[in-house]
Formats: sequence, C-alpha cells, structure tokens
Amino acid sequence: MRQSAVPSRISHVASLASHANSAAAMSRLQEKKKEFEAVTALERASTLFLKRIEDLADDCKVMADAGQVHGQVLEQWPFMFQTLSLFVTSREQHSVDSSGDVTVPLTGERLVRVPLDELQADASKQF
Repeated sequence: MRQSAVPSRISHVASLASHANSAAAMSRLQEKKKEFEAVTALERASTLFLKRIEDLADDCKVMADAGQVHGQVLEQWPFMFQTLSLFVTSREQHSVDSSGDVTVPLTGERLVRVPLDELQADASKQF
C-alpha cells in the first residue's frame, strides 16, 4: 500500500507558518534593537548636553563673582577722587598761605625709608 502525502503537506504548511512567524519575530526584534540604539544615543546626547549646561552655569557663576568684584572696585573710585581733590585743595591753600623760600613738606609728599634688610633678618630668625 502506498503512503499518503497529506501528512507531509500539513507539516510543510506548518513549517511555512512557523517560518513566517519567525520572520515576523525577527523583524520585530530588529525594530526593537533599532529603538534601543536610538534611546541609548538620546541618553548619551542628553548627558553630554547636561555636562555642557553645567559648565556654562559654572562660567556664569565665575562671571557674576567677577562682576561683583568689579562693582566693588568701581564703588571706591568716587572716594579716591574725593581724597585726591582734598589733597589738591590743601596743597593749593598751603602754597598760597606760605611765603618765603622755606618749603614745608605736605602730607603725602614725605619719603619714608623702610629697613627691609632688618625686617627680613628678623623674620628669618623667627623661623
């Protein structure tokens, strides 16, 4: 008796169906891999962007501190000009008031000698 070909056809159809399912699963796996790689790339880009923004924030803090110091220096200039104005005014009054050849040294016009050698010798003895 001859064997039937029907069972082999059914198994052939089943293998085609499983092959189609396998191809769909592989396609889905490839899509998920691409999606994972895209998310990983986005995470790396986000980390790099965060680092750049943090560095920018640090630079802004440095500039803000420098601006405060600059403002403190500029705040002192009016006092400096006021002091210079008082000095010039007292000098002019002194030159008008003084008569004769004798010159009296004014405040701010006196030379002072600082004995650096003695100070350095004293400092070296302490250490």
